[in-house]
Amino acid sequence: MTLMKNGAIFNDGEEKSLSARDFAELGGRKLVYVRTVAARDVLDDLMDDEGELAIEIEDGDILYSVHSSSGERLALVGDRDLAFAAARQYEMNPVSVH
Repeated sequence: MTLMKNGAIFNDGEEKSLSARDFAELGGRKLVYVRTVAARDVLDDLMDDEGELAIEIEDGDILYSVHSSSGERLALVGDRDLAFAAARQYEMNPVSVH
């Protein structure tokens, strides 16, 4: 079996697309995905109980989001290296998603 970047798998010469569930189970619980996210897209998640930003951040800033293989966001950090280091600290295997 060969896995291609587009999520297609080749098994015995036959192409088959991975379902969302197949893709989630591919890496198990230890595989996490790191991707960039625009700060403006997650500003609501960065608000404290009083409705103010919990951290100093600009609309145009880029953050890094760490997701489980099922797509659940586990962390949001300001630095790519920190995202990878945090994942490894919790014995997870981070990979980049573009």
